[in-house]
Amino acid sequence: MPNPKAAARHLFEAHRRHERFAPLPADLAPSTVEQAYAIQDRFVALRAEELGAIAGYKIALSSQEMQRFVGVTEPQAGVMLQSTLHRTPARVRAADYVHLIVEFEIAVRMAADLPAADAPFSRSRIAESVGAVMPAIEIADDRNADYSQLARHPLELIADNGWNEGAVLGVPLEDWRALDLAAARGVATINGRKVGEGVGAAALGHPLDAVAWIANHLAAHGRGLVFRDVVITGSIITTKTVQPGDLVRFEVERLGAVELRVD
Repeated sequence: MPNPKAAARHLFEAHRRHERFAPLPADLAPSTVEQAYAIQDRFVALRAEELGAIAGYKIALSSQEMQRFVGVTEPQAGVMLQSTLHRTPARVRAADYVHLIVEFEIAVRMAADLPAADAPFSRSRIAESVGAVMPAIEIADDRNADYSQLARHPLELIADNGWNEGAVLGVPLEDWRALDLAAARGVATINGRKVGEGVGAAALGHPLDAVAWIANHLAAHGRGLVFRDVVITGSIITTKTVQPGDLVRFEVERLGAVELRVD
């Protein structure tokens, strides 16, 4: 069994040195999902010393297509830290990352705690506890990963916190309950050019089902979503690479738009 603390330190130092994404050394690599999340917990704790407390969660590989591509059969969870969450319009520097990528998502903000003791959680139970909904652009760094090799090391994505580097959040819409989030259509542009579109159902069938998955995942580890946590529910458009000078915009009908400028 690998030492999760040593594996997390290895990851942390690799990020600090802006090294290319690579599998962990054999003696540190996780062989089970639980080992991978144990490493993630310690990696996040190291990053939290600089980036602030846990402020929310992400869901990765929310489509069956992406799961097949990486060689897994379920989504993966990641953590977002306080200082990495930005309000639109936001700016980041490409030089702060190895290889900056973005995803386009529907985000929710929790209005109540969902303690582990109340699990399992359904879509309707989640809906009762969501205070606001908004469009979001996830900020991530794949560190020039060789995507053709991911299926050989799918647990490394969990350990590396799903490559998350935060998100840009749109204006929270509190009066959202009349909206059909599964049918909500989003359009992404970069420098005014359309690069993709999708609907909320692309994220596990419904954005609130994605939140339920996160809540149940946390409950299985003795934790829960808490008041004001933000959950980004999975990309409804394929991942895009961005570079200095780009203006990224994501607009979701009846939810508004979110913008990210890359310097």
